[in-house]
Amino acid sequence: MTADPPVRLAQPADAGDIAAMSRDLIERGLPWTWRRDRVLAAIRDPDTNVAVIRVDGALVAFGIMEYLEADAYLSLLAVRGTSQRSGFGRSLLRWLEASARVAGARRIRLEARRDNVPARTFYNELGYHEVAIRHGRYSDGVDGVLLEKWLRTSPAP
Repeated sequence: MTADPPVRLAQPADAGDIAAMSRDLIERGLPWTWRRDRVLAAIRDPDTNVAVIRVDGALVAFGIMEYLEADAYLSLLAVRGTSQRSGFGRSLLRWLEASARVAGARRIRLEARRDNVPARTFYNELGYHEVAIRHGRYSDGVDGVLLEKWLRTSPAP
């Protein structure tokens, strides 16, 4: 792991790399929906944080978190295969969690494919709890697992 990987907000120039990584790592075998224009819209959306980690100019990790009324929703999080298990995902998620706290979110919700055991284990180890199964959620018939992590239980001041 690198010491304190440099997490930063994405810039419009990052959109193509993020879209390609989503296609290759998250949406593999599914219809590709997070194309460059959708990522660019998320980067420009004031209710969404798109965070990236680049090392030597190469995108190694990204996350997209949307802020809803009282909750945050982690839409996507990916780490390039050669950089997995190096702490990048953990650092990125911690950064996004800190941002959600500052934004006043009471919890973070996300969904993972039921057959993606490494992702579910990753989130479980970081305090996310599996709360529901969404049968046939994905276009290939795979179930989704809804996970959540409570950041606070009392209303924001």
